[in-house]
Amino acid sequence: MTQTHNLFSPIKVGSSELQNRIVLAPLTRTRALPGNVPSDLATEYYAQRAASPGTLLITEATYISPGSAGVPIPGDGIVPGIWSDEQLEAWKKVFKAVHDRGSKIYVQLWDIGRVAWYHKLQELGNYFPTGPSAIPMKGEESEHLKALTHWEIKGKVALYVNAAKNAIAAGADGVEIHSANGYLPDTFLRSASNQRTDEYGGSIENRARFSLEIVDAITEAIGADKTAIRLSPWSTFQDIEVNDTETPAQFTYLFEQLQKRADEGKQLAYVHVVEPRLFGPPEPWATNEPFRKIWKGNFIRAGGYDRETALEDADKSDNTLIAFGRDFIANPDLVQRLKNNEPLAKYDRTTFYVPGAKGYTDYPAYKM
Repeated sequence: MTQTHNLFSPIKVGSSELQNRIVLAPLTRTRALPGNVPSDLATEYYAQRAASPGTLLITEATYISPGSAGVPIPGDGIVPGIWSDEQLEAWKKVFKAVHDRGSKIYVQLWDIGRVAWYHKLQELGNYFPTGPSAIPMKGEESEHLKALTHWEIKGKVALYVNAAKNAIAAGADGVEIHSANGYLPDTFLRSASNQRTDEYGGSIENRARFSLEIVDAITEAIGADKTAIRLSPWSTFQDIEVNDTETPAQFTYLFEQLQKRADEGKQLAYVHVVEPRLFGPPEPWATNEPFRKIWKGNFIRAGGYDRETALEDADKSDNTLIAFGRDFIANPDLVQRLKNNEPLAKYDRTTFYVPGAKGYTDYPAYKM
């Protein structure tokens, strides 16, 4: 008798019915056109990875506004945005291509915060790198870094809402708030980068306020069943500090607040977490298990998965989905390869961020 694994079983995520629990992780690919417009190559790329009907795709991180941009990318790679009419028309093509193949797609909403390159922001307008406090990453200059004012924070929340509404209007199935990996919302969560003395800093509750305000505002605008969030409690990427006391307490509170909203009838489509092993051998206290026990809804796990570990973790819980990144780059038919236990193609790291089709849309499907 063939064993049925959760990984290949249907699940409802928010308002979307999926046929499997394999997710395309959000992956920056820098193939957009000038004006931060998704290219026709992006339409092909996402359509390829939607080949197995009922698969959830999460887009590459997408700027919510010109002032949220400025990611330090080698070369001339361009990241897409979702604020202009031209961008929305291009995204409509992407979403339609995914839907035509029977799959679903969420847009990851991105403000990169303090890590932005000042000169890139200046090319887009009179914008500056911003953070909860004017505290740069170690070794980086702070001359142009600005601490957000109270009203600028409220303005950022409004920009997230506008981007979410744009995504839904263009045909996306939902949005994922990027509150991970040292970008703007994540820096509010950490005391080393957030030394504010107002209602957005100081206590655990105050540091969580910005992320929760974004969640609440987007939920109000498009519905909780189309809203999700990505978190990386244990990531040290971009000079984020973690420890065995503050980090568990901060994220326990955040997960409790998300579950409280779910209990009140506003359950997010999912919470997406990055596994600590992605950043090297984790300390014994660096684990997402306590958070998984708090949050009762759909839980996407990402970071270092192969077929065996994905099957294992998905089978442990009926609300677990597994996100794949680099293997989904090299295997557009990843769902079928995993299901049939077929060999996986190797990804070419040198082509992750270069322009053109090479390493983007030229990976073939598996053939016997």
